[in-house]
Amino acid sequence: MAIPFFGDVVDTPPLPSATVMLLRDGAPGLQVLLMRRHGNTAVLGGVHVFPGGKLDPTDLLDRADAVDLSGALCRQRLAEPELEPAQALALHLAALRETFEECGLLPGSLADAAQLAALRERTLAGTNLCSAASELGLGLKLSALLPWSRWITPRQPSVSNKRFDTRFFVALAPPEQDIVACARETTEVVWMTPRTALERYWAGDIDLAPPQIMSLSHLTRLGGADAVLDHARTRPPALIAPEPFDEDGVRVICYPGDPAHSQREAAWPGPTRLRFRNRRFEPEGGLDELLG
Repeated sequence: MAIPFFGDVVDTPPLPSATVMLLRDGAPGLQVLLMRRHGNTAVLGGVHVFPGGKLDPTDLLDRADAVDLSGALCRQRLAEPELEPAQALALHLAALRETFEECGLLPGSLADAAQLAALRERTLAGTNLCSAASELGLGLKLSALLPWSRWITPRQPSVSNKRFDTRFFVALAPPEQDIVACARETTEVVWMTPRTALERYWAGDIDLAPPQIMSLSHLTRLGGADAVLDHARTRPPALIAPEPFDEDGVRVICYPGDPAHSQREAAWPGPTRLRFRNRRFEPEGGLDELLG
C-alpha cells in the first residue's frame, strides 16, 4: 500500500491538470479503465489511477483547426466563468493528450490502427498532439469528453506534497481501438467495474487515492455508461475541495455535505469523509458505505 504524505502546509498554487474516466459496458456491467503507476513515480507511485496528468505548454492550442470545440464553449462546459477560454480548451486537450499518451486510446476518434500508430510515432518524436493530428488529417474530438468534477488538493496534504487543480472528465472508450500502455509510467492497465475496484481495494489487492475512491463510489450508483454520460450532461461538474483535519491523531478528509465541511450541500451520494486507518483511507461505514 502507498504511504500517504502527512506534511506541513503546502503554499504553492495547485497545478492545473486533467484526468479521464474511460467507460465501457461489458458483461459484468459498467467498467472503468484503471492504470497502476510505476512504484518509483513521484506522485501516487504504485497506485491505480485514471489516465491523466498536468497541463503541458503544448496544450495551449495554436491549431484551432485540429479540434471541434472553441475555448468559450470549453469554458461553458466546465462551468467556470472566471477561466480564460484558452485555458479551458487546454484542459480538455490535456485530458485527450494524457489519455492517448498513457493508454493509446483517443476518445471520439474513428482513426484506424495504422493512423493511431502514426500519430503515436509523431508525438513520441516531439510533435504536439494537435499538429500531429493535423498532419495526418485527424480531427481531435474534445466533445467526446464530458466534464465530471473538479478536485482541488487542499493546502494540508494527505497523499502528496504537491497540489493539483484537476478537472475530471468521463468518456466512452473507443470500441475499435486497442490499449497501448506507456511502459515508462504504468505497470498495469485493467478494466474493472467500479464495485470490483472498490472490493479489491478493500481486500488490499490494489491501492487507490481518495479522489479515485470517491469517484468510483459515485459510479457504483449510476448503472451503465449511458447513464453516467447522461448524468454528466445534465448537471455542472461538482467542485470537490477536500478539507482534512486530525482527530485523535488520525487524519480525516471530509467532503462537501459532511458536518465538518464548509460546504453543507453534498456533491453526490455516498460517504462524506474518509479516515486513515489500516494504512489506507476508509469511510466510517466500511465497504458497504462505498458500494451504496
